[in-house]
Amino acid sequence: MADEKLDRRKKFTRKVLKESMIMLLKEKQISEVTVKELCELADVNRSTFYSHYLDLYDLLNKMEEEVLDDMKAYLYQHNFQKDEESIQMTKKILEYVVANKEIAQILLHENADPNFRKRVMKIAQKYLMDSWGLTDKLDEDFSHYLSIFIIGGCLQMIRKWLDDNLDQSPKEMAVLINNFANNGLSVVK
Repeated sequence: MADEKLDRRKKFTRKVLKESMIMLLKEKQISEVTVKELCELADVNRSTFYSHYLDLYDLLNKMEEEVLDDMKAYLYQHNFQKDEESIQMTKKILEYVVANKEIAQILLHENADPNFRKRVMKIAQKYLMDSWGLTDKLDEDFSHYLSIFIIGGCLQMIRKWLDDNLDQSPKEMAVLINNFANNGLSVVK
């Protein structure tokens, strides 16, 4: 019983620290955040913070890892190859973005850690190449650049969508992204 209570306390403390970090990162870059102000906002002692994390970058890295793990788990539980399935997958990812809007805005923002975007791109690229069988059908260099082009554009669209306060529904954005990814400029004709 004591271990369960301790685990709940640890989870709660980590949750409060993450939420406080999100609030601070809305206002400034991580290089401008101090452990002292984070702890004051979270209402925890510095020693408590250091019992969970090495430093602020460790906390941010753990937050990024959680998002990436969620994304990997979600992507690889489905096999989306047909257009309608691809739209459904994209819609589900966008619904995840909506449900985690604050952290998504912060982690995908220009001032955020660029390594996070690179890691997202790498996961999405591997998934795209695996699920679409691009390496089997196309020259490896060509499929590599094609997947980077598609994923980079998708990430930029998602960032813009977040900046526009989610002005389209996840379904509408999924259709747009799918059309652009599959048809490119031919959708304009």
